[in-house]
Amino acid sequence: MSMNGGEWGETIGVDRDPDGNIWVLHRCFNDQPAGAATCVGRDDQPPILKFNQSGELLDSWGEGRFAFPHGFHIDPDGNIWATDANQNETVLGLSAGGRGHQVFKFSPTGELLMTLGKAGVAGNGTDTFDRPTDVAVATNGDIFVTDGHGPNNRVVKFDKDGRYLSTWGRPGDGPGEFNQPHTLTLDATGRVFVGDRSNGRVQIFEHDGTFVAAWTQFGRPSGMFIDENDILYVTDSTSNSRNNPGRKRGNYIGSAQDGTVTAFIPDPDLEQQDENRISGASGITADLEGSVCVADVGPKRIRKYVEP
Repeated sequence: MSMNGGEWGETIGVDRDPDGNIWVLHRCFNDQPAGAATCVGRDDQPPILKFNQSGELLDSWGEGRFAFPHGFHIDPDGNIWATDANQNETVLGLSAGGRGHQVFKFSPTGELLMTLGKAGVAGNGTDTFDRPTDVAVATNGDIFVTDGHGPNNRVVKFDKDGRYLSTWGRPGDGPGEFNQPHTLTLDATGRVFVGDRSNGRVQIFEHDGTFVAAWTQFGRPSGMFIDENDILYVTDSTSNSRNNPGRKRGNYIGSAQDGTVTAFIPDPDLEQQDENRISGASGITADLEGSVCVADVGPKRIRKYVEP
């Protein structure tokens, strides 16, 4: 169990398990040069870390598995899911070892239980991805993956055993179309919420992919979480006057039922949102006491906001 002297790499994901512990996914302490974060060449450093609600490190693991950790999710049974959005055979001159374009399911102790996709193989098939960005699991075990950092712009659905079921989405800005689907989550009824980041909206679908609605009031989504009370938490770490005019960068909180925004936590670097390419939170969750935890990619930190 280690955490490199308490320092973070790019923190991309944060979630809580059924016991209330907080888990963090990050990119193995590397941030040089900027934009080249990777776990390649750092196989002694764990990208997945478990903390109690007080911030005490309880466990860490995942060494040697990822190149570019990205999506992060804990399913109703407490299993840990993560995606590897790596696109390159070499990173910083080092061989990526065939990593990338995959989705992993782990037990809470780090045992690999399932792999979706082919290591290091980009594709648009029923068993391949091109830089998958996130994963979420329904109460019946169905698995949903946003295949979003490459050209595919789709959601792929599998059953609980990893068998392919269906796909929906294509490039575009119409209903059911995507431009960089970056995150997804499910509400209490099983509806699928997709953060269609470059289109600046949350799209909502029935379990079978039928389009329901599109909401723009939650900004440009990088990460999302829905709690047991159907409260929707959305991070926006990329809005500015060029790519989402009039929208502030920060964390939006509201109703997953009707889309009402009830609270906003501004990005600490809000005044520099036009200068900074990406800042503030990507991952987000709420703990059992109602506090909001966010994972900041560029600043490499975890922030916690206590409910007043």
